[in-house]
Amino acid sequence: MIQRDQETCSILIVENSDDIRAGLANELNGLGHSVTLAAERDEALAMEDRDQFDLLVSDLVHIEPTAESEMVRSFKISVTSSCAGSELNDIIVRTLAFKLRRIDDAQKAMAGREKIDLELPSDLRLMNSVLEYLLDRVDKLGLAAVEQSNLFVALDEAFVNAVKHGNRNDPRKLLRVTAELSAREAIFTIEDEGDGFDVQAIPDPTDPANLFKSSGRGVLLIYNIMDEVEYSQRGNKLRMVKRPPSRVVS
Repeated sequence: MIQRDQETCSILIVENSDDIRAGLANELNGLGHSVTLAAERDEALAMEDRDQFDLLVSDLVHIEPTAESEMVRSFKISVTSSCAGSELNDIIVRTLAFKLRRIDDAQKAMAGREKIDLELPSDLRLMNSVLEYLLDRVDKLGLAAVEQSNLFVALDEAFVNAVKHGNRNDPRKLLRVTAELSAREAIFTIEDEGDGFDVQAIPDPTDPANLFKSSGRGVLLIYNIMDEVEYSQRGNKLRMVKRPPSRVVS
């Protein structure tokens, strides 16, 4: 049984690198939280009390080949239950900063793809940390000049729409963010647990009759900034693609 008080979160770190696993544990222990370590996924799955963890962090340095002989680096953070918002925000900030400092910067020249999976409560404070991390990875991979691409604006609009309009700011509802990054393109998928909406029903913000209506402007910005935009039929899942400006796709 995991023991903790109301101000601590229980964290499971699954990582086969001894140094990285211990390093992140030290970072999070320093915040006063309870940290459990597992070297392999099977070891974590065998834990009888694994459902009691508030947060899962896994695959910080996991690399696997694909059928196309391309190397894929994966990374996952998943919130499984709610601990206090401020404590959770500190954990996310510290974890992402640790990965940037200890792992990503050291491997920034590696060819291949990155896949980042995040499952987080609907809290815009967490989204700021996630946004900064994703933009850093895009910048390091040379996908786009972040300050000139307005990528920040598109992702921020997508996060805000999903948290405020999709999940209605309910921290019990999760926001799922996936980023697939390579030298060719960045694919972002954002899914909320809300009821969805009909994107076709949004008033056209370019119509003079809707000049003073705020609804629809965020969606228009996303369409103008990204190279591809696709909403699910239900409207609660958004897929966006950004490519380097010099690349021409036939």
